[in-house]
Amino acid sequence: MSVPTGLPEPEVLVHTEGRAGFLTLNRPRAINALTHGMVRRIDEALTAWEHDPAVTTVVLRGAGERGLCAGGDIRAIHDDARAGGTATVGFWRDEYRLNARVARYPKPYVAFMDGIVMGGGVGVSAHGSVRIVTERSRVAMPETGIGFVPDVGGTHLLSRAPGELGTHLALTGTPARAADAILAGLADHFVPAADLPALAAALTTEPAPEAVARFARPAPEGDLAARRAWIDACYAADTVEGIVERLTDSGVPEAKETATVLLTRSPTALKATLSAVRRARAQASLEETLNMEFRLSCAALASPDLVEGIRAQVVDKDRNPRWTPPTLAQVTEQATEGWFAPRAAGELGLTPPTRPES
Repeated sequence: MSVPTGLPEPEVLVHTEGRAGFLTLNRPRAINALTHGMVRRIDEALTAWEHDPAVTTVVLRGAGERGLCAGGDIRAIHDDARAGGTATVGFWRDEYRLNARVARYPKPYVAFMDGIVMGGGVGVSAHGSVRIVTERSRVAMPETGIGFVPDVGGTHLLSRAPGELGTHLALTGTPARAADAILAGLADHFVPAADLPALAAALTTEPAPEAVARFARPAPEGDLAARRAWIDACYAADTVEGIVERLTDSGVPEAKETATVLLTRSPTALKATLSAVRRARAQASLEETLNMEFRLSCAALASPDLVEGIRAQVVDKDRNPRWTPPTLAQVTEQATEGWFAPRAAGELGLTPPTRPES
């Protein structure tokens, strides 16, 4: 029988082998950036495997050598935002629900966070129960650089990082290498990239904890542990302006450089992000935080900075966004608070699962 040619490959490759179900994000030219169809396909597979006794472990990985997932397809978001944003809102509804599902999945969910893992890529991996990073990993929530806010449960994860590390990563979008991702609570284990195929094979025959324990190694030294003193001191300020002032006056060259980086980000997104991370610390569940992030994302979609940020970074690539308003001082507390209000798109409406009484 002849095999049809010229057909596009599926954006998510789904198959089972032994005791494992494999999800391979399959848009390598776009560093596996997520589309709405990919989110739906992952959810379908998780539904099929949840009650399948033959599948005891789920493995998420990315096709190609560049990374697991660069995030959502922001070119598509840019174009849709200019047309009204309806498709993007629908994408986020399903994406955030998937993020919550990953976090509550009843079977081991092993994420190979190799290479670039950003934005939506963090959402489908860092909520998993077993999170693997490699020497190539670069884990980040870089949203403030495009006039957006950390979403996909990112503020939930970052709010629980030690000290003010999460605030630093959320505001700057700095990529975390393996040791730093583990320190910040975004990952669990380091496995050399060359060993991932062997680990995948082991997961088809062994329980996940045993297989991972055999391949895990100490991660190469990171950067954040040595910077904790100035990060914790500077990011403890109550406002973004206060953080920038402390960084500038710290006397630490790296801190001063960080202040310069912050001043290139969207002022509105910075203030909304700081407030979101602080609020997420007090929220009891991921679902509550995702509900908040949905409001923030819809607010960003209606603001000029998201379209402008994507234009500058991805479309025209001039790296010179013109933010509205252009300075932190011009972003009022009232304006920031408005981002947390209910939107015309409605609520996400997630609720954490109830635990049976003991």
